[in-house]
Amino acid sequence: MPLYKTITPNSQTTVKIWKINESYDHLIKGLDLKPESLTRVLGMKSELHQRGFLSVRHLLKAFGYSDQDLFYDANGKPHLKDGKQISITHSFTFSGVIISDHEVGIDIERQRDKIAIIAKKFVAYEFAYLDKHTSDYISKLTVIWGIKESLYKLFATPGMLFREHFFVIPFTMNDSQTMCWIDYKGLKKRYTANYLEFEGFTCAYVIE
Repeated sequence: MPLYKTITPNSQTTVKIWKINESYDHLIKGLDLKPESLTRVLGMKSELHQRGFLSVRHLLKAFGYSDQDLFYDANGKPHLKDGKQISITHSFTFSGVIISDHEVGIDIERQRDKIAIIAKKFVAYEFAYLDKHTSDYISKLTVIWGIKESLYKLFATPGMLFREHFFVIPFTMNDSQTMCWIDYKGLKKRYTANYLEFEGFTCAYVIE
């Protein structure tokens, strides 16, 4: 069971990360999938996506939950039947789940140079402290994307835009934590953002 990492940022919140080494056939064994979940995974064209979906269900098991405990609202946001807050992510060979008493969001991204090409699509305020000539420019862009994606997952509100409504306070790659803000239609809220790097990937998660 390749549970890669467990993080406990506070007493009410736990993050678990899975490294997806197993085959589809291995992953689907021992899972109690709802009919709609089975239909969804069988309909996926990519085995990589299938394995990501199934690895998330194994992470649920590691938390003591099953696929039966998970449901999605009309905006696609996941929820647990016991009322705990949950967020889910998977990217290539890693997946992650965060569960908390507080509102949370999580994202895992593969670090790729091409993020610099699309930076203007999700960065505005943050350009004031970014320097594209530094060695950590790609790392910082990936952190910013991960934090904003986590905020978007937390709110799951159509109309929110990464550039205009989410803001990440200046940070260094050594900090592992910063603050971020949401400013949307009169709603202003602050969140703690955590981030870490491993094996060419970045994981970011936000907590109210």
